[in-house]
Amino acid sequence: MKKSPKIYLIHAADVAIGPIVASFRANWPEARTVNLLEDALMNDLALDGKLTDAMVERFVHIGHYCVKAAADAILFTCSAFGPAVEACRREVAIPVLKPNEAMYEQLVAKSGSVVLLATFQPSLPSMLAEIEAYATKQGTDVKVRTQLVEGALVALQDNRPDDHNRLIADAAAKQTGCDVIALAQFSMAPAKTLAAARTAIPILTTPDSAVAKLKTLLA
Repeated sequence: MKKSPKIYLIHAADVAIGPIVASFRANWPEARTVNLLEDALMNDLALDGKLTDAMVERFVHIGHYCVKAAADAILFTCSAFGPAVEACRREVAIPVLKPNEAMYEQLVAKSGSVVLLATFQPSLPSMLAEIEAYATKQGTDVKVRTQLVEGALVALQDNRPDDHNRLIADAAAKQTGCDVIALAQFSMAPAKTLAAARTAIPILTTPDSAVAKLKTLLA
């Protein structure tokens, strides 16, 4: 009997683990998932103020480790490390997904306007550049407006998930004049249900989009 795909999930923050595990459980329970947490990455990025060569090399090492552990694919769950994930992808022979690329593909499938809600400010510059690059490649005109949801990440880190979800839902409810709302971080996904009850604008989350793409690639 053929084994189900084994997918390594690489996290820079523990708050991303629950949402992606829940998404796999709901959308692809047959997949075998393994969680690796390297929670120094976010602190190091904040201290350095940019991605360093040493940090990129750490991502490459992680990729090689996953291959040696018989991974069929790798999914990184922190959106602040796009170039490092790309470096990892170039060095290994299995699919390597950046956390948001599947959602980006959905966002740029047609021209329109997008509101990108985020809880981690350092992730926004690279995300905007990536969305623009995806839209250019797709040949669509996508206007992106960003908003940092102040206090939400701190609430989550302080074990106040209800406050985290409420703050995101409040931000979503205030959005107008856009075709879709995208929740930038994996850790924001649990807020989708509450946010969707406060707005008629469609809401995309990175975990659900990523699981759907991996399932297409590997199932």
